[in-house]
Amino acid sequence: MEISKNIKYVGVNDKTVDLFEGQYVVPNGMAYNSYVIIDQKIAVFDTVSEGFGQEWLNNLENAIGDRAPDYLIVQHMEPDHSANVKTFAEKYPEAKIVASSKAFVMMKNFFGTDFAGRNLSVGEGDQLDLGEHKLTFVTAPMVHWPEVIVTYESTQKILFSADGFGKFGALDADEDWACEARRYYIGIVGKYGAQVQSLLKKASALDIKTICPLHGPVLTENLGYYLNLYNIWSSYGVESEGVLIAYTSVYGNTKKAVYELEKNLKEKGCEKVVINDLARCDMAEAVEDAFRYGKIILATTTYNGDIFPFMKTFIEHLTERNFANRKIGFIENGTWAPVATKIMKGMLEKCKNLTFTESGVKILSAMNEENVSQIDALATEILK
Repeated sequence: MEISKNIKYVGVNDKTVDLFEGQYVVPNGMAYNSYVIIDQKIAVFDTVSEGFGQEWLNNLENAIGDRAPDYLIVQHMEPDHSANVKTFAEKYPEAKIVASSKAFVMMKNFFGTDFAGRNLSVGEGDQLDLGEHKLTFVTAPMVHWPEVIVTYESTQKILFSADGFGKFGALDADEDWACEARRYYIGIVGKYGAQVQSLLKKASALDIKTICPLHGPVLTENLGYYLNLYNIWSSYGVESEGVLIAYTSVYGNTKKAVYELEKNLKEKGCEKVVINDLARCDMAEAVEDAFRYGKIILATTTYNGDIFPFMKTFIEHLTERNFANRKIGFIENGTWAPVATKIMKGMLEKCKNLTFTESGVKILSAMNEENVSQIDALATEILK
């Protein structure tokens, strides 16, 4: 696949993976992207995941013919991109390895060598001249590992963005970009919003016409759309109007309250109500929704003097990713000594700029008329 004149895609699609990073369901596989610039000197951008090395090398050979690469640029050391660095180095012994200084420390850990004598350490603003194509390196620490760099090619105005602007799914997957890019971003990069904001500020000074990420499609049109979404996500802003209800229910009584709340919200004019049963849904999808919507109801039972495990895991996912800027309401259930709301609030207390509703719902085993009135008050307040 040709990206532009003398720049080609040489990555691979992985249709065998079921859980990316051992936890994210990827029904449409993953793309491990790699690119090559063919100029007076040849530069290859990143390798691919272990198990796809030969396919990747074949793609590279088909792109460059009898020539040998001069450089391998390693932007990110996570193994889905770096697993074949040593394989490349052995096949092309004259090629130099280009990366940040922290990346070479990681190479020593991964491969037992930092490729001394043929490594080229680069930092902020350093440049590499390939002939017609000029590369400038931009540091991107903690987006989402400390060694990350991204690369700007000024001749054709291309940003090689490492894991930025990536998504789940192989390149031939017919699916909405934003849905799987949002789940990818929130799950993997979401904790590092401040660092992404810093990188976006650097990127705003560049004239970018194409974005080449390490996962997902090459972006060539309407770049403002993608940049705007990344700005919302990394600033923990509200992307979509609506109410998310995330719940757990043991015997169905809390669930009844959840669906009573949904009905009440819609009667009050709320057009979008999203419900996630945390025991049955994809947890990553539920976390994605919590960062997408600005108004959230958490509903769960008191369980062993704590809260139901799936709700506890859900809230831990939120706090781990610096959850912020949301309005939160609570529904709790307990046959005796209900403490669920107190515990949920306590788990969220370190999050920034959360507003808790004064109205709440306390169910004692099964829903009653008083609970219906509480639900009505909660719906009214959450929609203000």
